[in-house]
Amino acid sequence: MDRRQVKTRKAVFEAFVGLLEEKGYPDITVQDIIDRADIGRSTFYSHFEVKEDLLNVLCEEIFAHAFSKHPAKEVTHDFSERDGFKDELTHILYHMRDSRDYIRSILSSESGDVFMRYFKDHLREVFGRCRPAVPDGVPGDYAMEHSVCWFAETVRWWMDNEGYSPEEVMGLFCRYCQLQRP
Repeated sequence: MDRRQVKTRKAVFEAFVGLLEEKGYPDITVQDIIDRADIGRSTFYSHFEVKEDLLNVLCEEIFAHAFSKHPAKEVTHDFSERDGFKDELTHILYHMRDSRDYIRSILSSESGDVFMRYFKDHLREVFGRCRPAVPDGVPGDYAMEHSVCWFAETVRWWMDNEGYSPEEVMGLFCRYCQLQRP
């Protein structure tokens, strides 16, 4: 991609994120994005076929860093030397918190399933690498899917319940997991 294309994509994403913070995803039109990004309709469509493509790319970009195997130190947190499964999930929670406004907008729309699908796909990789303990007699794939869905729904709940830090949410998740063990 040349500099001009990079600049255009950046303007489109900034416009889209700004609009997500102002109104719900279903209420955003391609025309809104074009007007905010100050680009032409044909320019938008040369980068994205439909508004949903923009959502897909946004999800991938959010998750690319949040789920990075080698995170760098950041302004709001430092997990560059994280230690284990709990730290990896807490790092993800920091990114969810930092993107709360537009994640909440996406989750409250008909495209919430798109976000959750991407999120769960990435979580499966994390849970697969870390291999949480599975009780005897429970199939591993069942435990994996249950844990992934449990964590994803914890994040969905948290997006609407702002009074908790990432560490507190991780603590709630871990305590609840402990209650479910025989």
